[in-house]
Amino acid sequence: MDRIAGIETEYGCLLSEEEPHVNSELWPAKVKNYLFRKADAGTIDLHYRDYEEPPGNGGFLLNGGRLYLDMGHIEYASPECLHLHDLVTYELAGDDLLQSSLVALGAEDRMSFIKNNVDHHTGATFGCHENYLMKREAQFTPPILGTLLTFLATRQIFTGAGRVGQSNPLAFDFEPPKPEAEVNFQLSQRADHIVNDIYQWVQFNRAIINARDEPLADYRKYRRLHLLIGDSNMSPYANALKIGTTACVLSLLEEGRLPRNLVLADAVQSTRDISRDPTQRWIVRLENGKTIGALDVQWEFHHLAQKYLRNSSAETNWLLENWGFVLEAIPHNRHALIGGVDWITKKWLLETFVESEGVSWDDPWLQSIDLEYHNIDPRRGLFFGVTPGKRIAEWNNSVRRPSATHVPPANTRASGRARAVAFFQNCNFPYVINWDSIACDSRDFLVMGNPFETYNDEVERFLSKPRTTTNATGEQL
Repeated sequence: MDRIAGIETEYGCLLSEEEPHVNSELWPAKVKNYLFRKADAGTIDLHYRDYEEPPGNGGFLLNGGRLYLDMGHIEYASPECLHLHDLVTYELAGDDLLQSSLVALGAEDRMSFIKNNVDHHTGATFGCHENYLMKREAQFTPPILGTLLTFLATRQIFTGAGRVGQSNPLAFDFEPPKPEAEVNFQLSQRADHIVNDIYQWVQFNRAIINARDEPLADYRKYRRLHLLIGDSNMSPYANALKIGTTACVLSLLEEGRLPRNLVLADAVQSTRDISRDPTQRWIVRLENGKTIGALDVQWEFHHLAQKYLRNSSAETNWLLENWGFVLEAIPHNRHALIGGVDWITKKWLLETFVESEGVSWDDPWLQSIDLEYHNIDPRRGLFFGVTPGKRIAEWNNSVRRPSATHVPPANTRASGRARAVAFFQNCNFPYVINWDSIACDSRDFLVMGNPFETYNDEVERFLSKPRTTTNATGEQL
C-alpha cells in the first residue's frame, strides 16, 4: 500500500436479557476505565479535546492508536499504518482490547460489543471511518471528485457488510421520506444513512466524503481524505480489499490516471440503489446519460491499477490479484467468497436459516442473526463459525497478532507516540498527546508533522529533558 492510512471503528453494545437496559451506556464507560486505569493499555487524557471530550473521556494507547467514548459508545482509532497487512492487524486490535476487557471484568456473558453500523431497534447508525493521507497538491476538481465518488459508491459489491431490512433517514432539509418498496436484504449497512456526496458537518448530514480539511500532519504537504461511507467488516479479507483498493484508486488520482467519463449522475442515489437492488445487476446511471453496472465500473478501476501500479510492491500485487479474484467470483462463483465478503457470507447464513426454519424475511429472528454476525466474541459471533476457502482463510489468520494491542507499528509516527504514552504512564508530569504532537507541562512541546517518520529519537530526547514533577494539588516537587 505504501500510504499512511487508519480506521476509526464505533462499536455497538448488546446486553443480555438479564442485564438492565440502562447499563447500555454504563458498560462502555466501565470498559474504557478498565483499559486505562486497570489494564494500563494507555494514558488517559488530562485535558478537554473539545466540548464533547472532557478529561478522562479517552486517551492514546500503547499501540499508538486511540480509544474514547463518542456519544455513549466506544470508538477505537487505529494507529497510522503504512502497509495494508499492518492496518488490518491494528484494526483487529480494537476488537481484542474490548473483548479482553469484558473477560477481565467477568462480563462476557452479560454484554457484547458488536462491530456493525445499524441499530435495528432505533434505526440509528454508527460509523466505520477511513482515513488516507494524500499529497496536498493532489487535484480535487469536480470531474476527479465525481470519478472518486463513482468508485466509492460501487465498491460495496465486495466491501458491504450486508443488512436485513432498511432505514429511511431524513435528508438534511428534513423532508419526510417518500414511501419505498420493502427491502429484505441489502449489501451495505451505511447506504441508507448517506444523504450527501461531499459535506463538512456530518452529524445530521452524513456524506460519502467528509470535506473537513484536518490533515493531522504538516498541512503544507498533506491532506487527509476522511470517508464515512464504509461498513465495519468482520472479515479481515474484506477489510483489506476495502482499504487496499481505495488506496490504489487514490494513487491513480495523484498520478492523474483516473478513468474519464465515469461520473455518476447521483452518487448518493446510486449508493442506495446498488445496496437495495434485489436483482444484483447493480445498474447505475452516469452523468453523460449512459448506464453501466457496478461490476463493470470496478473492472475499469482494476484494469487501470493493473496497468500503472502492478509490481510497485509485493503487497500491491497481492491486492490486485485478489481484487480481480473477487470481481470474477461475484458473478461466477460466489460461494468461494463465503468468509471473505461479508454481505455474501451473511446472506448465505440468513438464507440457510430461512430455509431450515421456514420463516419469512420480516421475522425478528433475522435481525438477531444479523447482529450476532458482528459479535466480536469468537465464542458467539456467527462470522467466526464460518470456514472460508484456503486463499481467504490464510489472509484472515495471518493478520491476527495479539501483540498489536500494546506494540505500535515500527515504521510510522505511531512508534514515537507510543514511546510517549509509555513514558507518561509512569510519571507525574502533566502531558498532552495528540496525533501530530506531544507536550509536557503545557509549555514544552514536540511537533510530529510527518506521519512517515517514527520520531523515536526525537521523542527520546524530548522525554529525557530535566523536568519538575508536581503533586495532586499542582505544587512543584
